[in-house]
Amino acid sequence: MMEQKKRQVLLIYLKLFLTAVFWGGTFIAGRVVAREVGPYSTAFFRFVIASFFLLFLTRRENGGFPGLRKTQIFPIILLGATGVFAYNVFFFKGLKLINAGRASLIIANNPVVIAVLAVYLFREKLGFIKMLGIVLSVGGAIVVISKGDPFSIFHGALGWGDFFIFLCVLCWAAFSLIGKAAMNGLSPLVATTYSCLVGTAALFIPACAEGMMTSFVHYSGTAWFSIFYLGFFGTVLGFVWYYEGIDAIGATKASQFINFVPISAVLLAFLILGEPITFSLATGTAFVCLGVYLTNKPARFPMRAVETKPP
Repeated sequence: MMEQKKRQVLLIYLKLFLTAVFWGGTFIAGRVVAREVGPYSTAFFRFVIASFFLLFLTRRENGGFPGLRKTQIFPIILLGATGVFAYNVFFFKGLKLINAGRASLIIANNPVVIAVLAVYLFREKLGFIKMLGIVLSVGGAIVVISKGDPFSIFHGALGWGDFFIFLCVLCWAAFSLIGKAAMNGLSPLVATTYSCLVGTAALFIPACAEGMMTSFVHYSGTAWFSIFYLGFFGTVLGFVWYYEGIDAIGATKASQFINFVPISAVLLAFLILGEPITFSLATGTAFVCLGVYLTNKPARFPMRAVETKPP
């Protein structure tokens, strides 16, 4: 019995590690497909694929499709608008302009931005360790963006690609915080499935305006593989395995595997795309990963909650 339990735990750890690798790989797939396919079209096809599998999983897990209460409809629409529509448009726009490794280090600050906004909006406590994590993570991102010269940011080092990826961070923070309301009475799987359907529907018209209906037959095999990877491995399989991990070992332990996302993205970008691992990129990666770890680490001696007025 004990041996079987150990094997199950090891399998969960393996799945969480592979999830981090899959999520790191989305930056490479996104970088590849952005060279050939427009951002709206890529996002639309990604979530058509993701929605298909998520609908299947939702029906299997729930014996059907749970209905939504009136109070849940608007939050679900907001989830689709922020986490699916806006996030992915900015994601693919950004990856068309900057390297995958660089983008992954900016997006790795998602937990940091969420922690800061949670303090402001929900008056959550922010201990010294988390504050240190925020400083390290933001500092690491600045090192990467500025290529080792932070003062260069004030002289035009920050480009449109960096700006679009930073907007991804804000979109995901909004998605995560809105999710607190949307998932009241809904499982993560159901909320994610419905938000994917909303986002996919919203992406259809701009994707058509982008020429999707006539250009999709000319996409290369590499582009289609990248889109499938983004939809299945980066969205569906990553989601399912991550929440399996949360259910098995808890959110705190499972969330630590997020630290492997920027590391895997930088390494995969080097191996697949030939992007160089510079000293500033390696240093920034270390800072960001340590910062994200400290931000997610439960504080033993939390400081008094920061006094802020709600917006």
